[in-house]
Amino acid sequence: MQTPIRAIVDTAALFHNLGRVRELAPGALVMAVVKANAYGHGLEKTVAALAEADGFAVARLEEALALRAAGVRRRILLLEGVLSAAQLAVAAQEGLEVMIHSFEQLRLVEERPDAGVMRAWLKVDTGMNRLGFRVEEFAEARQRLTRVSGVARDPVLATHLANADVVGDPKTAQQLAAFESATRGVPGERSIANSAGILAWPGARGDWVRPGLMLYGASPFPGGTGRGLGLRPVMSFQSSVIAVRRVRTGETVGYGGDWRAERETVVAVVAAGYGDGYPRSAPSGTPVLVNGHRATLAGRVSMDMITVDVTGLPDVSVGDPVELWGDALPVEEVARRAGTIPYQLMCAVSQRVPRETR
Repeated sequence: MQTPIRAIVDTAALFHNLGRVRELAPGALVMAVVKANAYGHGLEKTVAALAEADGFAVARLEEALALRAAGVRRRILLLEGVLSAAQLAVAAQEGLEVMIHSFEQLRLVEERPDAGVMRAWLKVDTGMNRLGFRVEEFAEARQRLTRVSGVARDPVLATHLANADVVGDPKTAQQLAAFESATRGVPGERSIANSAGILAWPGARGDWVRPGLMLYGASPFPGGTGRGLGLRPVMSFQSSVIAVRRVRTGETVGYGGDWRAERETVVAVVAAGYGDGYPRSAPSGTPVLVNGHRATLAGRVSMDMITVDVTGLPDVSVGDPVELWGDALPVEEVARRAGTIPYQLMCAVSQRVPRETR
C-alpha cells in the first residue's frame, strides 16, 4: 500500500522557470544549480527536465559523478572545487569543471600531471567572505593558473553575491564594483548572478548565470512569492488525513499541550511530520490546505504527524487530500511562519518521501 505522503515534481514548471531565466538574461549561458539533490526535487529527473540548460552546477564530486553515471554529458561545475589530488584526477577524467577558490586548490592544479586539458573557474571574494581569492590576491592566482598547461586558457571569472535578495542594498553594488575593478581588462567569461542577481540586478547577469531557487519556482526575496516573479512552483508536498477527532473545549492537543481548544474543535491528523521534512518549528496557526480549503496547525509538529484545526470545513474525513505547500499554498508562506527560508524546506524533504515526477 502506498504511503500517503509524497512530493510531486512538475517538470513542465521546471521548463517554464528555465525559460524565465532566459527571458531575464537573454545573452547569458545558464549554469543550472542542482546541488543538494536538486534542492530536494530529485537530481536525475530534475536535470532531465532542465536538459536545455547549458550546464549544471553541484557542490560536491559525488553529485557530479551521479550525473555522469546517469548519462549527462553537459558541462558540470563543482562549485566547491576539489579537496584532494585524487578528487582532481577524477574530475579531470570525467570532464568536470572545477571552481578554484584557494591557494591550496591552486597548488593541486599546479602539481597535477598533464593528463589533458581541463576547464577551470576562478572565484574572487568580493565581500561574501566565504570562498574565493581576495581582490588583492586575484592577479597572482590568475597568473599562476594560466601558466598551468593542463588548464584551458582564460578561466571563467566568478564571484558570489551576499545580499542580492535585499533589493537596493548597497552591499551588492559594492561587490559588483569590486569585481569589475579586479577583473578589468582580464580576458575570460564572467559569472556573478544567482537567482536574486538575475531577478533584481541586471548588472550582475554577465556571461554565465547560476540560477538555483528560481528554477524551483520560489522567490529569493523576503515577503515575495515565485508567482509574483513569473515563476511556477515545482514541488507540491502532499499527504492525506489519517484520522478525525473531536476535541472538547479546554482540552489540549499534541506534545506539551501547547495548543488548547477554545471551543469545541474538529482536528484532522495528517500523515506528515519532521521525519518527512515538514518543519518542526512551524507554530500553531501555520496554514495547511485540506480538501483545497485553508486550515491551520494545532499543536506541535511530531515526527510522523501533524494535527490541523478543520473546524467549520465541510465533510473532512479519512483519506482527504492535504497540501503542505505547493501550487495553491506557497512554500514561501509556510517558510515565513516556520521562521526559515524556502530553500531549507525543499532541501529538507526526507528521502523516505516518494517523489513523483509529472
